[in-house]
Amino acid sequence: MGTASCSKKISKPSAPVAPVTQVKTKAGPPVIIYKTKKDYSNNIPVGLSPDKKELTSFPAITDIYYNGALAVPIRLNNGYLLDNRGIGTDVAFLSITYTEYSKLKNTPSADSLYSWIIDSDPLTEMFNCGSRYDYEDLVKELNLIIKNGEIRNFRKLK
Repeated sequence: MGTASCSKKISKPSAPVAPVTQVKTKAGPPVIIYKTKKDYSNNIPVGLSPDKKELTSFPAITDIYYNGALAVPIRLNNGYLLDNRGIGTDVAFLSITYTEYSKLKNTPSADSLYSWIIDSDPLTEMFNCGSRYDYEDLVKELNLIIKNGEIRNFRKLK
C-alpha cells in the first residue's frame, strides 16, 4: 500500500497588490446619489429624452411617495442627495414642489409638465452606489463613504 501526497507551491507576488474595494452585489433597488447646480430637493423630477425635447417619464400623483412619505431626496454629506424617486441622468426639475404636486386632483399632462421645467440639465454629479439591500444603515454608511472620499469607488453616471 502506497501513500499519496499533494504539495502546492506558493509563490510571492512580484509587485504589491492593491487592496480590493468591496463590491456591492445584491440585487435590489439602486442607490443613486447626486449633486445639482441649485437646490431642487423639493421640486418634482421628470425624465427627459437625451435631446431634452420631450418627457420620457413623469410621476402620477400617487407615485411621489416612498415608504408612505413624500419621496424628497435625503440630504447627505458634502451636498449629495440620496434619490428616493428613481431619477436618471436625463432628469429635469419642475417648478412645482412635492407638496404642491401631492395636492393636485389629477396628474397633469406631459405637455403641461414640460412647460413647468425650470432646469433641464441640473446635475453636476451622479453615482450608482449599488443596491439598497447592500446596506444595513443606508444614510449612515453613505455619509461615511462620502466623508472618507470613497464615493469615487462607485460607478459614476455623470
